[in-house]
Amino acid sequence: MDQQTHSSENIEGLEIKDAKVIFNAVWEELIEEYGREKLQFPKELILLGGAPGAGKGTQTRFITNERGLTCPPIVISDLLVTPEAIRIKDQGGMVGDKEVVGILLRKLLQEEFRNGALLDGFPRTRVQVECLKQLVDKINQLHNSFSNTPLAIHFRRPTIHAMVLFINEKTSIERQLSRGKEILEMNQSVKDTGVGDITDLRATDLTVDAAAHRYRVFKEKTWDALQSLQEIYHYHFVSAEGPIEEVEQNIVRELEYQSSLELDPKTYDRMRYLPLAQDITLHARQELVRRLDRYEIEQKDLFRRVIDVIKNKFMEIIQRHSLSGKAVVNSEDTMFAEPNAIPILIDIFSERGFHAVVDKKIADIPDHIDLENGKITCRQKTIYQIEITFKGSEIRRG
Repeated sequence: MDQQTHSSENIEGLEIKDAKVIFNAVWEELIEEYGREKLQFPKELILLGGAPGAGKGTQTRFITNERGLTCPPIVISDLLVTPEAIRIKDQGGMVGDKEVVGILLRKLLQEEFRNGALLDGFPRTRVQVECLKQLVDKINQLHNSFSNTPLAIHFRRPTIHAMVLFINEKTSIERQLSRGKEILEMNQSVKDTGVGDITDLRATDLTVDAAAHRYRVFKEKTWDALQSLQEIYHYHFVSAEGPIEEVEQNIVRELEYQSSLELDPKTYDRMRYLPLAQDITLHARQELVRRLDRYEIEQKDLFRRVIDVIKNKFMEIIQRHSLSGKAVVNSEDTMFAEPNAIPILIDIFSERGFHAVVDKKIADIPDHIDLENGKITCRQKTIYQIEITFKGSEIRRG
């Protein structure tokens, strides 16, 4: 082989790392294949990434249910089935960006993903992050172009959610090997009984060295990309170290946080002074205890009187409604006219596990009738209606 041929092969073997060049090449191919009016991408993209063994497959169904998606997840590794791609994956490496972006964008154009899609394993490189940004820019351009046409509904502005599950290296290796052992046992059972289907087994799930290498690839390449993704789309890494239920709660909190960022900047600026519910409830118990202790120290007499009213007049009514978990008490006690009486009442019920809502009503009561002209004079009566709700009895109702 001469030097010129050798140099030519080396040039062909080099992967283009310019995101703009890669994306533009793929985009031009799409326009040629589908036409501009058919480039109808999902309204919502959920980017699910994470360390090997972090549980992306396990959490996929939970996340799609949370977001109301009925389409199957798009698992990037499953899309890359060329012999070369399989060889690279078996070695714990990653397939080239142009191939990944091209296959993925064509998949996203399928009608079943029109409302939304969950992408398991994308983006994994900085180039893919930049290509994603350019895709969103292109979709926004299409939205603007078709906004006043009958096709506008097919070109909505995209919503991006990023869910990245993180575990440490030790946990990752343990979970990869455990998965490999489980698949080996299941496949052997299929061979022995003839029942079921053989499950594909990752080569990296078989040895400690291979599993450790896959984790290192994640930390050296994907980790950097996911951090750069934070510069474009705001999200937090989600700890996946604990039990499944705990991880699910972490995901719910992250989705709530990201949903708060979907508003138009002007709308968000108008509302940003209102706190999020989770911010209020974070230290709610400690604040409640602090207020009750302050009542005992600073408003001892009023605190005692409110407790006495609850004990002597409210509890009997509440107990009669223990099955339903809801009681309504009407009171004309003038004590509740004192400025802090109602807040104290609400806090006491909250500490005891009840939820109390107070409604103040003014009623006109006939007091005197003038027999000469028939005029009725009324006096006003203040009624405090207190609705108390709580968890009802578990007894089965007939």
